[in-house]
Amino acid sequence: MSHRIDAATVAATHVQREARARAIYAEAQSQITSRLWQAAIGGEDGVTSAVADAPPLARGFEAMLARFDRSSAMVSGPIAQAAVAKQTASVPSDDPAPANIDGLGANERHRTSLEKASVRSGIPAASLASIIDAEAAKGSDGRWNVYSRNPRSSAAGLGQFISGTWVGMAEQAGSFLHSVAQRNGWLCASGKVLPEARAKVLALRYDAEASIQTIADYSRCNLDTLKKCGITVGNSVEEISKTAYLAHYMGPRDAAKFLRGQLDSGRARTLLAAQIGTAKAGRDIAAAGNAADAHRMWLASHVSRNVRPARYVLSGVKATTLQS
Repeated sequence: MSHRIDAATVAATHVQREARARAIYAEAQSQITSRLWQAAIGGEDGVTSAVADAPPLARGFEAMLARFDRSSAMVSGPIAQAAVAKQTASVPSDDPAPANIDGLGANERHRTSLEKASVRSGIPAASLASIIDAEAAKGSDGRWNVYSRNPRSSAAGLGQFISGTWVGMAEQAGSFLHSVAQRNGWLCASGKVLPEARAKVLALRYDAEASIQTIADYSRCNLDTLKKCGITVGNSVEEISKTAYLAHYMGPRDAAKFLRGQLDSGRARTLLAAQIGTAKAGRDIAAAGNAADAHRMWLASHVSRNVRPARYVLSGVKATTLQS
């Protein structure tokens, strides 16, 4: 008895296998990048010796990862990267960033906003999604809660913007939020938010579209600042995502000091205590020997666990550097 295999079935099976292989490859490459990134900033004990004697070059994920060129025996193969806009963080380009994004699952309804924000700002859509996934509260199905609120601060919305930062973005000419505030008559002649309009401006943190667009604007602004400070941001989605998240999370000035290895112990102690509590911070500092190292190890681990853009890179899109 002969068995005939339908050609469509064979093709479908082949596509499924390819998709699965791509997913496995992307995850593996993401883990490699995360390990190198942790090592480069001193966040993983097993490989920090590889960079212990490295010169104090301009920090940034691209520069950090470059130090491992001589350590190819430790890891091999290309680091997962994805196509982004032909532009730097500070110079606009006529070529928009590709709006490739996948893996949204329960957050599929935000696809259009993420793609629009990516094209407008030049920040990869996968980077924007990974920042939101790290910042916003989530339901059991992974759905981002647009009404996320931090009970310990004024942080709110998908991007967990504190009140001052959000109002500042509304006052920044050229931003999405500025155009909304201007259109609604919420700004005075000098471009500042009117006192009577402040509550309305802040309420927009709970609007998904406004939050996503402002995350993109804030990320772009922060990357500009880091580049002006001599930080090399890098071209891959992984590098852009983690650098943008650090600046979003810490603020661009502290992020620049952190990436240079210049965050002083007092500030490191304050930041660590704010995140994990004074008691645990004290124990971690005692174990590490100093506050700067304790904070660096905690933050490196936090970013690697929570900022995972590879899950949002569109299946089938080859990972490359900036397109010419």
